[in-house]
Amino acid sequence: QVQLVESGGGLVQAGGSLRLSCAASGGTFNAYLMAWFRQAPGKEREFVAGITWSASSTFYAASVKGRFTISRDNAKNTVYLQMNSLKPEDTAVYYCAGPNYSGRYRSVDEYAYWGQGTQVTVSS
Repeated sequence: QVQLVESGGGLVQAGGSLRLSCAASGGTFNAYLMAWFRQAPGKEREFVAGITWSASSTFYAASVKGRFTISRDNAKNTVYLQMNSLKPEDTAVYYCAGPNYSGRYRSVDEYAYWGQGTQVTVSS
C-alpha cells in the first residue's frame, strides 16, 4: 500500500521557519521526481517545489524561490521542504506528491499519489 505522510506543519510568525517532511512507503519513489504543492482556502492547489530523483535539479514557484529549499534522502524515502522567511500568504495546507513520471512537474494531474496534507499557518 502506497503512502505519503507529511509532518512538520504548524503555526509560526511571519519571518519564521518550518521544515516539512514527507515519508514515502509502499512504492518506488527514489527513482522519480517528487514535489510539494499547497492549497489555500478558496484557491486551487498550486505547485511549490519539485526535485528530481538524483536531486541534481530542483524547481520552484516564483513566489517561494529564494526562501524555500526542497531536498530528499533516497535512503530514507523522504522528501523535505525547508521554508524560511515565511509570509502570511504562505498559509495553506501543504501536500507531498509523487512519483512524477512525465517531468511535467507543475501539473497536479501528473502525480500518482498524494499525502493527506499538513497545515502551515503564518501569522502577521
